[in-house]
Amino acid sequence: MRTKICFGKRALMAKNPQQVLALSGGIGGAKLALGLYQELPDDALSVLCNTGDDFTHLGLCISPDIDTVLYTLAGLSNRELGWGRAGETWAFMKALEAIGGQTWFRLGDGDLALHVERTRRLNAGESLSVIMDDIRLRLQVHARILPMCDQSVPTLVHTQQGTLPFQEYFVKLQCKPAITGFEFHNAPSAEPTQAVRELLAADSLQAIIICPSNPFISIDPILAVPGLRDALRSCAAPIIAVSPVIGGKAVKGPTAKMMDELSIPVSASAVAEHYGDLLDGYVLDTEDAMLADSLSLPHRITSTWMRTDEDKRALASDVMDFAGSLRASQQQHG
Repeated sequence: MRTKICFGKRALMAKNPQQVLALSGGIGGAKLALGLYQELPDDALSVLCNTGDDFTHLGLCISPDIDTVLYTLAGLSNRELGWGRAGETWAFMKALEAIGGQTWFRLGDGDLALHVERTRRLNAGESLSVIMDDIRLRLQVHARILPMCDQSVPTLVHTQQGTLPFQEYFVKLQCKPAITGFEFHNAPSAEPTQAVRELLAADSLQAIIICPSNPFISIDPILAVPGLRDALRSCAAPIIAVSPVIGGKAVKGPTAKMMDELSIPVSASAVAEHYGDLLDGYVLDTEDAMLADSLSLPHRITSTWMRTDEDKRALASDVMDFAGSLRASQQQHG
């Protein structure tokens, strides 16, 4: 049975559940999303997912970050690889390789089912948000999984070798080219989905959590959707980010490499500065406690390592307790 978290002094009630929104990329963000999902009551959590990583490969519409969150919350994630489905087999990839096909982006046999069905439904005119809402219900995931928008907003990576589609940079070239910046193609023509707009306008929204995802390639694409950053800032709910950097190193992925190449100090405080006035609070690891005095906003120091499910739940509990204290302070000061 899941623990029922209290927000401040008021418990979450099943009849009128308070809502929590988490902004997430892939693996790192999905870990905290799972902790929140296990700690909060059913139907309380919504996860707003980056779709800048989405691309078409082998004729199929692939949504890596959405799928990582989906599989993680459904208990189907491949914990050994960190992505894809548990118990995966690779007959398709072996057969594809034998006939000279592209194998740099690996698609497992079970994972293919999701890509094929999503592609079929998108081609039939359904929106990504409708498709993923249906699929998460079929996989018995109670949290809502929300694409940042229904339009295609692919991330382009500007490097010293030229501009590259994100997955070619990230997977095919394994992040080796030195970056000079990012572009979120087609962002000006995108818009938040109706579900996202309604959630951000709801009085029941109690906290917005930016998971410890890469700020440049996981969170910035979400914030690039026109109107979304302003809608977040106009919410009464406190916005809290959890640092993806611990002790000058990225917990996962190329965050530290990117910061270094962009001439940004590789530190938890630099990530907070990157988000700027979007944040009402910031969570950093105990290893970075010495940076607390440099922060110009309320902060919480705790263990942010998430090696086990217990770690994920403990961090989620700390974050929600912090959110409750921030909200209580906001109410006290009017």
